[in-house]
Amino acid sequence: MKVTTVIATALLSAAGQAASVPDFTTNPAGNPFVEGWYADPDNEFYNGEYWVYPTYSHEYDAQTFLDAFSSPDLINWTKHPNILNTTTFSWAKRAVWAPAPIARNGKYYLYFAANDIQTNDEYGGIGVGVADRPEGPYLDPLGKPLIGQYYNGAQPIDQDVFIDDDGQAYIYYGGHGHANVARINEDMISVGTFPDGDQYKEITPENYVEGPQMFKRKGKYYLFWSEGGWTGPDYAVSYAISDNPIGPFKRLDKILQQDLAVATGSGHNGVITVPGTDIHYIVYHRHPLGATDGNDRRLCYDHDFKDG
Repeated sequence: MKVTTVIATALLSAAGQAASVPDFTTNPAGNPFVEGWYADPDNEFYNGEYWVYPTYSHEYDAQTFLDAFSSPDLINWTKHPNILNTTTFSWAKRAVWAPAPIARNGKYYLYFAANDIQTNDEYGGIGVGVADRPEGPYLDPLGKPLIGQYYNGAQPIDQDVFIDDDGQAYIYYGGHGHANVARINEDMISVGTFPDGDQYKEITPENYVEGPQMFKRKGKYYLFWSEGGWTGPDYAVSYAISDNPIGPFKRLDKILQQDLAVATGSGHNGVITVPGTDIHYIVYHRHPLGATDGNDRRLCYDHDFKDG
């Protein structure tokens, strides 16, 4: 993949750094790093392990569950099947997409979209599951979607949840070419309000399609998002940088796009940070060369290794 890095990555010195710190240019075991059709990965570091939570990439009616993968070293991965499914979320029927993990107050939360609603007359949107362990099972604390309507034209899908240094949580989301940000209350299962009284603020940058991802480094807020069509070769990731978690976010450049010698349609990313370091990886999905099914998507990661 062609990766243009916007995050200046500090090189680890041999002195004072553990040899086990993963600092690879790409996955040394090879990409894709797990077997199976998966997409839309997001990730967290839980209890000394890297966890990746993807969409099960198949036809919408088959997307009724989520799996997860964990690794102590970014090389050896363990599959955790069926950590969340529609049998325990009465409102979710199909198209379970883009899980977003986060932990708070001893609980693990997994946000996801379901039902691929196209209008406010349909039932579905963004839900949240709660568990006592990273591998679940994730149960429904609400019995309904957390966000079940269009606001500012944003389809309620493709969520990312971020907790800032001051403890304020935010949810970034949106399909159909619109991106919103909202506050999440400390209970992590209700939407808050901004000081001006707004609940949902539109932050749509240029060329935005879907899949926002928030990442903070050295006081700056990096917003990534996907452009192009998810089944096509033009799928890619671009970025913006802001001094504020609610923007404004001005598009700067692409950070990830296809390499026709390797794969096509690379997009919908997360950011893996090695704890205690300035080492970051972009985790994403891509289509293998020669794939004829748009659902044939595989999970990969590469090092953000060049200053830019």
